[in-house]
Amino acid sequence: MSVNLDSLDEDLRKRIQNLKSLQNNLEFIVSQRIQMESNQGETELAIEELEKVEPEEVVYKSIGGIMVKSNKDKLLAEKKSQNTSLEMRIKTLKQKEERTRSQIKQLSQSLQSDLQQQQAA
Repeated sequence: MSVNLDSLDEDLRKRIQNLKSLQNNLEFIVSQRIQMESNQGETELAIEELEKVEPEEVVYKSIGGIMVKSNKDKLLAEKKSQNTSLEMRIKTLKQKEERTRSQIKQLSQSLQSDLQQQQAA
C-alpha cells in the first residue's frame, strides 16, 4: 500500500514521522545492547581466566596500547565491577527496547487503521 504523504493531514504526517523516529531509535538501542552484550562476554571471559590464575603469577592489564603489570585481586575486582555495570546497562537497554517496540506497534496499528479509514472515505 503506497500513500502519498502530501495528501495526508498534518496529524497523520507527524505520526508517520514519529513512527520513523521510533524505528531509528529502536535500531540504535538494539545496536547498543548488542555491543554491551559483546563487552559483557569479553569481561566474563576475563573474569574466568583471572580466577584460574595462581596468586603468585604475574598478570597484566591493558591500558590503551600498552600492557601494565597489575595485581590479580585488584584486576579481578575491577572486572567484576565492570561486569555488574554492563549487566545494569543491558537490563536498561532491554527495557528501553521493549518499551520502544511497544510504542512502534501501537502507533503502527493506529496509523494503519486511520489510513484505511481515510482511503475508504
